[in-house]
Amino acid sequence: MDKKELLYNFIAIEGNIGAGKTTLSKKLANDFNARLILEQFAENPFLPKFYTTPEKYAFPLELSFLAERYQQLKNELGKQDMFSPGIVSDYFFLKSLIFAKANLAHDEFGLYSKLFHIINDSLPKPDLFVYLYHDVDRLQENIKKRGRVYEQNISTEYLLKIQTTYFDFIKQLKDFRILVIDVNLIDFANDNAHYKQMIEIINKPYKVGITRIRA
Repeated sequence: MDKKELLYNFIAIEGNIGAGKTTLSKKLANDFNARLILEQFAENPFLPKFYTTPEKYAFPLELSFLAERYQQLKNELGKQDMFSPGIVSDYFFLKSLIFAKANLAHDEFGLYSKLFHIINDSLPKPDLFVYLYHDVDRLQENIKKRGRVYEQNISTEYLLKIQTTYFDFIKQLKDFRILVIDVNLIDFANDNAHYKQMIEIINKPYKVGITRIRA
């Protein structure tokens, strides 16, 4: 594919667990010569423990993710690269608040939310926020296919909870270009025609607000 430019300087790709965020981000960054930012979740020592004992490890997990995401974005978004002016990230910093809302007790979330808002204001916001929507059954299939041991017991109820929390937050966002793409009927990871379809959808001018599209 010819190297072209993205219409947006900073695109954040989001979605539930197993939605294909990293796959799509890698492909877009490669094809548009953009700088790629990937979440370093695999290095978090609390993640496997959380899936085993969530009530014990939820708070340290969310705090560690908050610190890691902030440090990574602060470093990466502050760099200037004249040869790769665009940036594609496989997460939006807002996901810290979304997962914390789903995982933490009320009093813990209150404290966490204060910390989040203090540091969130210092980070650049994406020019386009893309949310990949899958039915939960499809998410479960994707999770099983990629075979991460600590993810195999993620429940349907938990995925539904995360999905509901995402949508609740998306509805509240102001002054963002938000693109919600229903990707249940396509396989952009393995079908090049489907991937080109995704490019056509994403690399279009959108107004501030929520745009919903079925791919």
